[in-house]
Amino acid sequence: MNIAIISSWHVHAEEYANAFAAMPDCRITAVWDEREDAGRAFADKLGCPFVADYEALLQDSSLDGIVMTAPTCLHKDMLLQAARAGKHIFTEKVLAITAEDAYAIAAAVKENHVKFVISFPHRCRGDLNYAYAMARSGKLGEITYARVRNAHNGSIANWLPPHFYDEALCGGGAMIDLGAHPMYLLPWILGQPQNVVSTFTRVTGREVEDNAVSVITFANGAIGVSETGFVSQDDLFTLELCGTLGSLSVRGSQVSYSCSETGHQWVTVEELPKALPSPQQQWVDAVIRDTPVICGIDEAVALTVLMEGAYRSYRTGSRCPLLFDESPSFP
Repeated sequence: MNIAIISSWHVHAEEYANAFAAMPDCRITAVWDEREDAGRAFADKLGCPFVADYEALLQDSSLDGIVMTAPTCLHKDMLLQAARAGKHIFTEKVLAITAEDAYAIAAAVKENHVKFVISFPHRCRGDLNYAYAMARSGKLGEITYARVRNAHNGSIANWLPPHFYDEALCGGGAMIDLGAHPMYLLPWILGQPQNVVSTFTRVTGREVEDNAVSVITFANGAIGVSETGFVSQDDLFTLELCGTLGSLSVRGSQVSYSCSETGHQWVTVEELPKALPSPQQQWVDAVIRDTPVICGIDEAVALTVLMEGAYRSYRTGSRCPLLFDESPSFP
């Protein structure tokens, strides 16, 4: 499978490139970048050509797919071009800045039978799949509340690149970037989101928010809380599920729960399921072997709709309904 890396802009671009390069079924055959000097340096590091003309790159019949790690503001046009050229797509989150753009990309992906995967790595974690299975099992009763916190120290330790604070390029700050993980996990567990209200702050005074919380109401009456930020030190990933019959906690990678089968005493899970194949591996397998993926175009669109609502709430200071043109496949 021949793939092109589309930009070194994203902080995960090199990580993705290295992951694909290590796969026996993959070969990185080109790099494109909106910044020619950065693109040429990245191509040299990967040992492949730099191609400055994106349209010409897509016309290469030997190219099977692209890995989209360009600025989020470029996603719509570039992904539309790739889909219409019949190139398979792996993309960094989020799919697009607006729901309208996301739906346009989805239509092109479906019309051109493109194999599509968005990078939702937390959906592949063994501990989180255990939590999901517990939520579905009924042992915790009806899940009425969920909280996911995912934060790091990128802004206070100054290791994030400066362009991650450019609202025009990114569409926002901490929530649209790191907060995407809580935002795709909550509907996975709780089902159809209906509305959202957000509070964002700028602790370090940059152009975009670096401390953010969104509260989401779901169709079944459950409440989900998405917490994120770039200004937290030593902050472990946290997932909490509270149900009518019990509760579950993931702290770091440790899972514990309490319900009737434990005598309502908290116990730690000693053996967790293995992680699922990474989103990168799922994409390659889908292209080569036509295997199913768990984070496809519908999930990508749903994240953008939710994220757009979260930012609209922050900007208007009001609770915002989530308007889905189609009904995504929520639990």
